[in-house]
Amino acid sequence: MITGKTASGLQYALRRKDSSSVAYCSISIKAGTRDEKGYPKGIAHFVEHTIFKGTSTKSASVVNSYLDRLGGELNAYTTKEEIVLHATVLLEDLAKASSLLFELATDSQFPEKEIEKEKGVVIEEISSYKDCPADDIYDRFESLLFARHPLSGLILGTPSSVSSITRDDLLRFTKEKFVPANMVFSVVADLDEAEMEKKVKDLDTKFFGAASPAPEPRKLRRKASGAVFDRTINKRNHQANCVIGGFAPSLYDEDRIAAVLLSNILGGPAANSILNDVLREKHGWVYGVECAYTQYADSGIITISLGCDKDDLDKCLRAVDRELGKLREAPLSSRRLAAAKKQLLGQLAISGESGEAQCLSMGKSMLSYGKVNSSEENIALVNSITPEAIQKAARELLAPDHLSKLVYL
Repeated sequence: MITGKTASGLQYALRRKDSSSVAYCSISIKAGTRDEKGYPKGIAHFVEHTIFKGTSTKSASVVNSYLDRLGGELNAYTTKEEIVLHATVLLEDLAKASSLLFELATDSQFPEKEIEKEKGVVIEEISSYKDCPADDIYDRFESLLFARHPLSGLILGTPSSVSSITRDDLLRFTKEKFVPANMVFSVVADLDEAEMEKKVKDLDTKFFGAASPAPEPRKLRRKASGAVFDRTINKRNHQANCVIGGFAPSLYDEDRIAAVLLSNILGGPAANSILNDVLREKHGWVYGVECAYTQYADSGIITISLGCDKDDLDKCLRAVDRELGKLREAPLSSRRLAAAKKQLLGQLAISGESGEAQCLSMGKSMLSYGKVNSSEENIALVNSITPEAIQKAARELLAPDHLSKLVYL
């Protein structure tokens, strides 16, 4: 893998994936929901929707069919901290896909008629999201936890904020945020990495030219803070939904790896996670339960989410309390921790086989750290975690006085 920075300030990460006829490329931009100060709420997500609606040389229909007719895919997503444009194509079409991503990031025109049309699409997306209690409750929980912090904003915005977005807002936002120093270009393809690097520098010269002024850095608080809450909202749903959680290590905290492993042990994707084993497999009280740990630049959040019959909610909450207490009170055995590490590393290795996942992960790592860890480095980080580190994380992150709770009934 080759990583570096061009003359304009654009970072890049290029990895060869042998014996693959498919190539992946992405542009990751440090401009998410938390960066909307001075703009209508939801503008980052709205940019993601409207950035495909035409450039000075390509209409919306041309953009949308440009890769489709080659059998490729063009997509994007928005998080609290970044917007990502990405494409999957046949290897022979990588140059076209890469050039298109750069063109979209630097020359999208946001036609008025397309903006008005897309407002209806996004407002409908907001409404459909509200109809899904499991998604809606998590958004509300995060907003309550990060109250008065930039991370409290809703990614989709609100119907009124989306309705207020103008073409000038979109042009101003992209001009301010979509600059080379805020961007990472990533490629995973069966090409010589030095050859890929030369093509990236050619694209940089074509679309950016000389170095551009660095944008204002984000103002990080490093430790988000807020009052612990316990709220119940009557939604008249057919089941109860609940989120329990609190602040956790940020992207830059040394103890974040212990938090990753703790979250996976407690309620990761495997059927043998503690909460899935107790709440679903043993008692059949829930269809699904998960523990999620999300890392942001100046904080993180760890949550337990579940949905159950209203009559089973108290039983579920008592069971969760018991399992959290066990993790706080005694360290895991060396044997159990070794098995948990192997499971996590296996999950990472399997997901890492996906070229798309590799490409997107490389972009995130470069944006966050300016580098991409090797597999060996990641294995060493996971294997360095001790039973005492897991217990310490449980005591700090899962302490009753640290956890907030939101319930929809």
